[in-house]
Amino acid sequence: MEPNPTPTLVDRARAHPFRVDLALVVTVLLVGAAVGAADIGGPAEVVVTLGLIVPLAWRRVAPVPAAAAVLVVGLLQILLTSQFLVANVAVPIMIYALAAYGPRWAERAGLVLGLLGAGVAALRYFGGPFNSGYYDSYVGGLFELAVTAGAIGVLVVACWSMGLVKRGRLQREAAMRERAQLLELERDQEVRLAASTERARIAREMHDVVAHSLSVVIAQADGGRYAGRTDPEAAVGALEQISATGRQALADMRSLLGVLREGDAQEFAPQPDVAAIPALVEDVRRSGLDVDLLTEGEPVDLAGGTQLAAYRIVQESLTNVLKHAGPASRAWVRLQWRPDALEVSVLDDGRGAAAMVTSDGHGQGVLGMHERAALHGGRLETGPRHGGGFGVHAVLPYRRRR
Repeated sequence: MEPNPTPTLVDRARAHPFRVDLALVVTVLLVGAAVGAADIGGPAEVVVTLGLIVPLAWRRVAPVPAAAAVLVVGLLQILLTSQFLVANVAVPIMIYALAAYGPRWAERAGLVLGLLGAGVAALRYFGGPFNSGYYDSYVGGLFELAVTAGAIGVLVVACWSMGLVKRGRLQREAAMRERAQLLELERDQEVRLAASTERARIAREMHDVVAHSLSVVIAQADGGRYAGRTDPEAAVGALEQISATGRQALADMRSLLGVLREGDAQEFAPQPDVAAIPALVEDVRRSGLDVDLLTEGEPVDLAGGTQLAAYRIVQESLTNVLKHAGPASRAWVRLQWRPDALEVSVLDDGRGAAAMVTSDGHGQGVLGMHERAALHGGRLETGPRHGGGFGVHAVLPYRRRR
């Protein structure tokens, strides 16, 4: 993993909004004290100043309660004081905070109350038609009132607009973070799915290789044990077949487990295909099972995955015949090249149908054949045959190469 970058000043400020706003409150108080040092005012002005500025410390963490506090103090200011205070800068700051961090209804309420407050402040502190001092005429007072209220209103709208811009940026950042989290979650799910699929594929391959090889070895060992009593040469032949089967199984296992090793310079044996089925049938026939291979139609150039699926289905089916069909059984493997698909059938006349239906270890053999057929767009059917025995029937459609 890459090391985390050193957090910037902006990152630290975003991580601690209350501390930043508290520093803003202290700054505004210091500036207000410096500007109003010549005319500090009475206790009412001091209380109002603190009441307007201190709530700014909660403008981001709790914008609605902070705005309510500023509103209440602003109303008290109109009743208690007769001069416009520097601390009134807290009002546009709070309108900005409501637009940026508050809920939608609070953002709209802040704009409306800010515009109403602009008119009330202009009428209360900057003269008007009912307050002589700047103009002697009623019309002049109205004009002065309109200009002052308009200027304060423009300030309110400007702060509200900047708050909306800030809200939009925060929403975009939140959407980008959420998208990044979703993409990371999707990537993790894809990795887990790929790992699960690969484990299932390796499990199928290992089951096919190990089960088939062990079944052949067991059949050869049983035959060699009985033949050794009367025909030593037959026993030696059985042992040689066991040795060859074991070596082939070991080579297949090494090739299969090679995909789990690291490195790109490994050499792997080619995967078995349909052309290897006759050799597979001959290998099973040498183990003592009477099995015939029938091929119908003109072979078609299939994809490698489909050919491997056909080979493994035949291999697993013959393995089940060796395990369950019993002695003196016969089996037939038929490959029918139809115009649209390869039809694979493995039939036997043994007595293992009941065992195949009720139990197959953990069911991985038959389940693996179904998965292989479905993976390549085909279907597979298994079940007892009429008159005895068991049958496996698979249809693997051709897939045109693009």
